[in-house]
Amino acid sequence: MTEVSITIGGRAYRMACDDGQEDHLMRLGRELDQKLAQLREAFGEIGDTRLTVMAAIMIADELTEMRKRLHSLEQEIESLKETRLAAADHIEAVERTSAETIEKAAERIERLAHSLNGRGGGGTALG
Repeated sequence: MTEVSITIGGRAYRMACDDGQEDHLMRLGRELDQKLAQLREAFGEIGDTRLTVMAAIMIADELTEMRKRLHSLEQEIESLKETRLAAADHIEAVERTSAETIEKAAERIERLAHSLNGRGGGGTALG
């Protein structure tokens, strides 16, 4: 564990974090400090506790909105996956039908060729 000093609302706080998480924790502290500064600017000096609670509620609201958006995007991705699978199945069916049609056409052409070869004795008459 590592200790980091972050400043929020003009006060320094020593916080423990996992090794390698120091920059992340400091960035979070700066974001919270900025949120508090914005609230202080908007509402004046209404008390540190009220400002902190307001900041926490605003952050919780942002988190809730992000979770909703994430859930919506996950649903959209799932829908797109299903659409992609359906399209792949459709393509496979079209390819199978096309192959069968080509095979039948080739068989008909072959029968016609045998039929023509049997009638004309192998030569071609033009005209």
